[in-house]
Amino acid sequence: MSNIYGEWLKAQRLAAELTQQELADASVMTRSHISHIEAGRRIPSKEDARRLDMALNTGNVLSSFLPDDDVAVADYFESARLLEQQAVLIREFALSYIPGILQTEGYARAVLGTSFPPVSEEECDRLVVTRLERAKILDDRLTPVVWVLLDEAVLRRTVGGPEVMAAQISHMARLVEAGRVRVHVMPLAVGFHPLMDGMLTLMSFEDQPPVAYGEGLRMGKVHDSPSVVQELQGRYDLALSDALPLKESLALLRATAKDYSHHD
Repeated sequence: MSNIYGEWLKAQRLAAELTQQELADASVMTRSHISHIEAGRRIPSKEDARRLDMALNTGNVLSSFLPDDDVAVADYFESARLLEQQAVLIREFALSYIPGILQTEGYARAVLGTSFPPVSEEECDRLVVTRLERAKILDDRLTPVVWVLLDEAVLRRTVGGPEVMAAQISHMARLVEAGRVRVHVMPLAVGFHPLMDGMLTLMSFEDQPPVAYGEGLRMGKVHDSPSVVQELQGRYDLALSDALPLKESLALLRATAKDYSHHD
């Protein structure tokens, strides 16, 4: 994410001789939110930008130069990755494959090594390391809280072979049994559900507004518009209501892992 916007905001704040806390007070925001915007980790909502313009007497400059809401490019995941490290609650929905923070090395290598255009072995190694680094947020026993809603197709699609799948699903089952994550499986028998359009990640923070990250083929987008985030949260809640309960989902994970481990 380009930080031109954040740098410009900081320049205007300093020109007005305001601290981050003073600007936060004047714009009815938190100091940490101002800090994240200036550092390029967040883009303000339209309402935030309007209040910043009022606090800094900049007319509608900050509002006018907000990034285009319709831009959707794959490298937007970098901003989502940064947000992932700050979140206190992450709710994932996976339609096609295991979410990155839950992937084992074998599964990650199978996914990243079959990309198109093909990547070299060295590049694949680099991508795998980056993905496994993301998973380290689970090393903390309490934060972030992680809920995962898996379409059953994720378990049925063999990625990397039966051995890789057995290890991957067993890894998730252990995380559930340890109480580190919650996993709910959406049965194929449910049919169409509100999240069929693609993968979704919902993130909540201690002192920032919640965001949503959606991803499709060669594109991804961070949403921080309150109305959009609320809609996506509603879709997630509706889909979750049709999923299997935790204990039944865990039993399905264990049974599926066992099936893969016995696969000829």
